[in-house]
Amino acid sequence: MALLLSVGGGRTFAAEKTLKLAPNSSSAILIERDTGTVLFNKNSHKKLPPASMTKIMTMILIMEALDSGKIKLTDPVRVSEYAASMGGSQIFLEPGEEMTVHDMIKGIAIGSANDASVAMAEKIGGSESSFVDMMNKKAKQLRLNETFFKNVTGLPAAGHYSSAHDMAIMGKELLKHEEITKYTGLYEEYLRQNTSKKFWLVNTNRLVKFYPGTDGLKTGFTQEAKYCLTATAKKHDMRVIAVVMGAPNPKERNKQITEMFDYAFSQYATKKLYDRHQIVKQVKIQKGNKQRLAVVTSESISVLSKRGEKENKVNPQITVTPDLKMPIKKGQQVGTLSIVKGGKTITKSPLLASENVKSASWWSLFKRTIGHMAKSS
Repeated sequence: MALLLSVGGGRTFAAEKTLKLAPNSSSAILIERDTGTVLFNKNSHKKLPPASMTKIMTMILIMEALDSGKIKLTDPVRVSEYAASMGGSQIFLEPGEEMTVHDMIKGIAIGSANDASVAMAEKIGGSESSFVDMMNKKAKQLRLNETFFKNVTGLPAAGHYSSAHDMAIMGKELLKHEEITKYTGLYEEYLRQNTSKKFWLVNTNRLVKFYPGTDGLKTGFTQEAKYCLTATAKKHDMRVIAVVMGAPNPKERNKQITEMFDYAFSQYATKKLYDRHQIVKQVKIQKGNKQRLAVVTSESISVLSKRGEKENKVNPQITVTPDLKMPIKKGQQVGTLSIVKGGKTITKSPLLASENVKSASWWSLFKRTIGHMAKSS
């Protein structure tokens, strides 16, 4: 039985009749990205080896480091002996070689490169083990109760596991960084352009080329995990994420993902309410060096409905934390956006500060007070 629930604990549809999707897999899940609503579920909480789908979390931390300014796309990444020694999928990095963050992401997103993954982990975390600690910390923040990482690549390791449910949540989190699909959506690309070691990358996710609207996210394979894929596709305003774990071969894995996509797009539709980082409110700041702060969404917000279903009016409700303490950091949660439909809250999403706000100096506060007094007199 496929119950339509939300991975965020919100939207609940009525129970569907039994769906014969992903029959030849150990587990599977299908969700709508914006609302997190589960459209299909098969053993999605079963702990299994995720293989290279692990790199979804690796890419989440890379994108967060870019957003925070810790790294830039043009930064050079120097390859260590250890990173260069990685087996499996690789772009054949050599010890001491330098490649930009931009090209490293290409190697990870398109070619599933283990050597590039470790090189980026060392760049951001200082070592792979420190970066793995960051991955597990992020997993806890996302409440991924069926996930634990031992490395950044997904190479076989005892105690390294995830679930289809948790992979879908990771996919949802990665897609908040919409620019990632500029990498994961490429079917082919070159590295080391204009050199004697030009390297051709072909996306391990063939659906990027063969299923319209597919632009990610990550394949995986080991003998233990079999064939896995966390995929995403978008049609009109609706984006879905499908996960298959433990398929017997690539053809069957892709077939099962395709059938889940077909089901989602034929049966459901979404209505976009807000884009990511859209300003929803201007709030007054009492003791900051700026007197007003634009509050923005943390992700795109939509309403999901079954095709042919009568649309009920939705009511957005914005709550901002009172008496915000200085300093305020860009990206800090300062409120909550709730979407209410039919008297029930169907979506809750953090609202963020659009910029940094520092404490105002006593002189600025004094001049501000004098100015207010002059206006009121």
